Amino acid sequence: MRNDWSGQTFPHPPGRRPVVGDVLGTDPATPLQSTMRRGADLGPIFELKIFDQKFVIVAGAEIAAELADEARFEKALPPALVALREFAGEGLFTAYNDETNWALAHDLLRPAFTRDAMRRYHPIMLAAAQELFDTWDARPGPVDVSADMTRLTLETISRTAFSQDFGSFTREDQHPFIPAMIAALKAGQRKGTLDSMPGSALMARRIDKRNAPHQAYVDGLLDDLIAARRASGQDDVDDLLGIMLHSPHPETGQRLDDLNIRHQILTFLVAGHETTSGALSFALHHLSRDAEAVRRAQAEVDRVLGPDRDVEPTFEQVPKMRFVRRVLDEALRLWPTAPAFGRSPRQTTTLSTGHVMRPQDWALVLLPLVHRDPAVWGADADEFDPDRFLPERSHGRPPHVYKPFGTGERSCIGRQFALHEAVLVLARILHRYDLEPDPTYELRVSERLTLMPAGFELTLTPRSPSPGTAPAA
Repeated sequence: MRNDWSGQTFPHPPGRRPVVGDVLGTDPATPLQSTMRRGADLGPIFELKIFDQKFVIVAGAEIAAELADEARFEKALPPALVALREFAGEGLFTAYNDETNWALAHDLLRPAFTRDAMRRYHPIMLAAAQELFDTWDARPGPVDVSADMTRLTLETISRTAFSQDFGSFTREDQHPFIPAMIAALKAGQRKGTLDSMPGSALMARRIDKRNAPHQAYVDGLLDDLIAARRASGQDDVDDLLGIMLHSPHPETGQRLDDLNIRHQILTFLVAGHETTSGALSFALHHLSRDAEAVRRAQAEVDRVLGPDRDVEPTFEQVPKMRFVRRVLDEALRLWPTAPAFGRSPRQTTTLSTGHVMRPQDWALVLLPLVHRDPAVWGADADEFDPDRFLPERSHGRPPHVYKPFGTGERSCIGRQFALHEAVLVLARILHRYDLEPDPTYELRVSERLTLMPAGFELTLTPRSPSPGTAPAA
C-alpha cells in the first residue's frame, strides 16, 4: 500500500535523489539507527522516501500521544509487518484490525495472562532460569549475554505456551526449529525492505524459493504438535495451546481453527522471547556501566531475598523489586526492543501539525526518538537514569509518551508476562553474581525483528549477598 499522504510533504534529510529518494543515506544493516541519526534535527515529524514509498516518521512525544488516541486512530501495518504475515499470518501482532480471528484470539487468550495464570507460569520461569545459571556456573569465562538471554526466554515461552522443551541448555547444538524460524523471519524482513524497489517481485520470488524449506519445517513442526495434542484428548492442560484448542468464545461459542492456532503460537514464540531477551540484555548493559545502580539493585534484592544466593523468589516477592523494575523501564525507554508501531486514522482527520491524514495513510511512531524527546524527558534524555520512573517524577508526565509495549487495544497482550519474567530473572542474576563488563566494549545494537545488543559479554563472578539481610515478609 503506497503511503502518499495526498502529496503533502514533511521535512526530510538532505541529499534526496530522483527515483531512489533518500536511499543513499540509509544503512541497510541498521536502518532504524540510521533513521534516528538522520532525523535528529528534522523536528517532531519527518519523512523518508525509499524509491516510491513514503515513510512518515513521528519523533516527537506530543504527536505520538495524539496518535495514541484510540477514538481517532488505530493500528496500521507498514510494509515490514505486511511481509511478516507470510510467516505469522493472522497472529495477534500481524492481523489486520478487521480480521475476525484477531478479536476471537484476543478474547480467548486474555485469561492466559491474568494474575492466576502468572502464578502458574512462575515456577516454569524459575526452572528455566536455574538451567541457565547451571550452565554459567559450569562454564568459566565471559558469557554472551544476548545469546543466553534469548535461549532463556525462548525456553520460557515455549514451555508456557505449548509445554515444549527446545533443549536450549542441554543440547550441544541448536534445536533445528530455531535456525528455521530465524531464516523465515529474515526472509519476511527482506521482502518488506524490498517492497518499494524496482524489480522487487522477482527478488521476492527468489527469497521465497530459498526460504521454502525453512517455512515448511516451522509450519510442519507446529502443525504436528497441534495435531498430537488434539489427538491426545487432553483437555486439562492449561498452557496457551490448551486454551486455544479447548476454549470456546464465552459469548459466541466460536473456536480458533488449527491454522490460526499455529499463527498464534508463532507470534508468541517470536514476540514473546525476542522482546524480553532484548530488554534483559539492554538492562544488564546499562547496569554494568553504572556501579551505583548495581549497588542499589543488589541491596534491594538482598533485602527482599535474603543472604542465600540460591534462594528463588516467590511470586509475591517479584513486585517488591521496584528498583529492578525501574532499571528495566529505563532500559526499555532508551532501547524499546519493539522500536516502532504504525498508526492510521479511523476517518480523515487533521493532525495538530496541520497535516490531513486519511485512513489509507500511515505514520510510524519511532519509539527510541519519542522516548528521548527532551520536552518530556529533559536535557539528559540520552542518559540512563532508573529514577526517572520514581512515582514522584512520573507524576505529571504527559500520558502516552512511554510505549514500549505498543498502544491501545492492539498493545502487547503479554506485557505482564514479560515484565514478571524480566524482573524475576534480573533480580536472580544480581543476587547471584557480580557483573564485570569488557571495558573496551561500545554498545552496538543489532536490528532483527527487534533490537538487541550485539557482541555484549559479561564476566559473572559468584557473589555473597549481604549477610545482615533477611527475606522480606
